[in-house]
Amino acid sequence: MGVWELLLVGVVIVLGLAGVLVPGVPGTWLVWAAVLWWTLTDPQPLAWGVLVGATVVLLLAQAIRWALPPRQLRESGATPRMAVHAGVGALLGFCLLPVVGAIPGFLGGIYLYERRRLGGHGPAVAAVRTVMRSGGWSVLTELFACLLIMGAWLGAVIWG
Repeated sequence: MGVWELLLVGVVIVLGLAGVLVPGVPGTWLVWAAVLWWTLTDPQPLAWGVLVGATVVLLLAQAIRWALPPRQLRESGATPRMAVHAGVGALLGFCLLPVVGAIPGFLGGIYLYERRRLGGHGPAVAAVRTVMRSGGWSVLTELFACLLIMGAWLGAVIWG
C-alpha cells in the first residue's frame, strides 16, 4: 500500500473520530471501514489482527453503550463547540499519556470549555457532571474505542 493510500485511510479514521462527536454521523463505522479497507488492500497477518481487534473493541464498546443511559446531551446544554473541546482534549490526552490519557483529556476539555463559559470552578465542575450523566459517558466510550483502534492501526503502519 502506498503512502497516499495510507494517508487516505488515516484521513477517513480522523473523520470517523470527528464523527463520533457529531450526533447522527456513524463515526465508529467510518473508523472500522477504514481499517477494513486497509486490511483488504494490504492483506497481511498483522492487518487482519488489527481488523479483528477493531471489530472486538467496537462490539464491546457498543455493548457498554447499551448499558449506559441514552444520550440526551442537548438537554444538558452541550454544544458542538463543547464537543470539539472534549474531542481535542481526548486526542491530546491520548497522545501525551498513551491510551489512558484520553479519559482525563475528554473531561478536561469539557471542564475548560465550561470554566471559560461560566467563569468559575464550582459551576464548571457541576456542568461537567451534568454533561457526563446525560450521555457524556456514552460519547467517551465510543471515542475511546475509536482512539484505541486508531492507535493500533498507526502502530501497525509504523512498526509493522
